[in-house]
Amino acid sequence: MFALSSDVSASVVVFLVALPLCVGVAVASGVPAELGLVTGIVGGLVTGLLPGSSLQVSGPAAGLTVLVAEAVRSYGLAALGLIVVATGLLQLLLGVLRLGRWFRAISLSVVEGMLAGIGLVIIAGQLFAMADRPAPPTGPDKLLGLPALAAAVIASPGARTAFCLGAGVIAVIVAWPYLPEVVRTVPGALVGVGLAVVATQMLDLPVETVKISGILEAVTTPDFTLLPSLPALFLVGTITAFTLIASAESLFSAAAVDRLHNGPRTDFDKELIAQGAGNTVSGLLGALPLTAVIVRSSANVRAGARTKVSRVLHGVWLLLFVMLLPGVLAMIPVAALAGVLVHAGVKLLPVKQFVPLWRRHRGEALVLLATALGVLGVGMFEGVLIGLGLSVVKTAWDTSRVKIETVGIRPDELTVKISGNATFLNLPRLLDALEALPSGCPIRLDMTDLRHRDHACTMALLSWVERRDGQDVTLVQLTPSL
Repeated sequence: MFALSSDVSASVVVFLVALPLCVGVAVASGVPAELGLVTGIVGGLVTGLLPGSSLQVSGPAAGLTVLVAEAVRSYGLAALGLIVVATGLLQLLLGVLRLGRWFRAISLSVVEGMLAGIGLVIIAGQLFAMADRPAPPTGPDKLLGLPALAAAVIASPGARTAFCLGAGVIAVIVAWPYLPEVVRTVPGALVGVGLAVVATQMLDLPVETVKISGILEAVTTPDFTLLPSLPALFLVGTITAFTLIASAESLFSAAAVDRLHNGPRTDFDKELIAQGAGNTVSGLLGALPLTAVIVRSSANVRAGARTKVSRVLHGVWLLLFVMLLPGVLAMIPVAALAGVLVHAGVKLLPVKQFVPLWRRHRGEALVLLATALGVLGVGMFEGVLIGLGLSVVKTAWDTSRVKIETVGIRPDELTVKISGNATFLNLPRLLDALEALPSGCPIRLDMTDLRHRDHACTMALLSWVERRDGQDVTLVQLTPSL
């Protein structure tokens, strides 16, 4: 009974956290606000019922906002359902084939760089929405347009009012954690949006509000007859990007949530199946792609959830809200939701982690930075490919490092130690070091710490020994004999 009451109270907290985020992500993605709530409902009632992770919560995520907006802008809302259905079916296949665990092999720097790039695009785009101005289509255009936006905010009373409203929401969210715990029971984002609604209605502020068409009008089944008219390259690339990003974000979230509680651990393959089922249903309803969301999931754990009942009930509360209070959506200022998303975008930036990462693992920091800049400057899919490519190059470089040092000099013998990994990539350096050894002196070549030696290096060492013209060379090694 105690567990059930804890789950019920936690579900209310998660509902309050999810409500503004569901609406905000939908508006930022360029789709009707109701579809964000539909996606949250599917995340609770479909994904929430299935096995996998018992405490993490799924719904529309800020991490896919940029990609969704690009797809909708290029090919219309009708194509979105097709893409999301295909994403869900592909996730189901990956889960059935037990490939969920392999998503943990993706470089963390690439994932964090991807999220950082998404965060930068969200921040730049939603700053325009905070001023009730349309955002430019690409990341670089958004950045280049910020000075003109600042001038418009200063010059236009309407833009200034909307921007101050959004900035006020951000201020509430930032200050909320410092208030007494009894006050923090209600999420700061919901309070900020609620205060913005009250201010807009009482003061009759000239700001844009959310446009609604009704839940039944917003939900549409995918038009599969569009498939032949969509470019094959676009379709494959977009579905692949949706699948990789949604799956990686969900499984990384599951790993993070597992560290927050002592309950059952996540089965990654079952969680991937649950996410796939949710995306398939969401796509069939013409809604947004869903992922597990760490903000809602951590709120669920902190609120005392014990079982999956809490995440299922949060979907019930969203459904009741859509059915009973749809008119409330039309009272929400767009600038207030933009403020929520600007804060969410900032949370995606690894500000605290970057400096320590730069000090300890500079190569990983460069991969993260390059991925983020690629997502911002070129696009989501291209940025991730840049990050993955650099990660592979960095790994090849790291595993090809070899160290050559003289560790003992005696009148009758010179000891040279070779450690690391000897591959063709560092063969010139290895040969230069060996050729520089003095002639006429016996050499003891210690390779006990040489973890790997490829064929090219093996043949080069044999050739070098032969060129010593019969001089004494002693080989000490653990790797297979030369």
